[in-house]
Amino acid sequence: MVLVHPEIPGNTGAVGRTCVALDMELVLIHPLGFTITDARVKRSGLDYWPHVRLVEFRSWAAFLEERQPRDDQLFLFEEFGSSSFYEPEYPDDAILVFGQETKGLPKAIIEQHADRLFRLPMRSEHIRSLNLANTVAAAAYQALRGKL
Repeated sequence: MVLVHPEIPGNTGAVGRTCVALDMELVLIHPLGFTITDARVKRSGLDYWPHVRLVEFRSWAAFLEERQPRDDQLFLFEEFGSSSFYEPEYPDDAILVFGQETKGLPKAIIEQHADRLFRLPMRSEHIRSLNLANTVAAAAYQALRGKL
């Protein structure tokens, strides 16, 4: 699970809790909108936070350089993604990538991986997007469907 420039500590804490539940690593791409020691991160993650397998990278480029993900591993989530998150087959080593709560993924990342953009379908015309922590949880469970 990768969060690129997350802004809201409570969301990151909740995502960390989901990562513990699903035995997934949480990767944070800097800059962050808070410090990782912020009490709000730990409050949302509850007493599970010490069990989060947390890795931080100074930038997206540093993440790519160290991890060298295959194109078919990357699943970037954006409200305008061209494909539904129900469509792909997720490999066991899938990397789910989410952007900043207020701005989404940086334009350069979107352009670099334009063919790997996915969205969570929404039935109502009255909403643009879901809360980051909710989106991460839905996507994670979909990626692990049939594997749990």
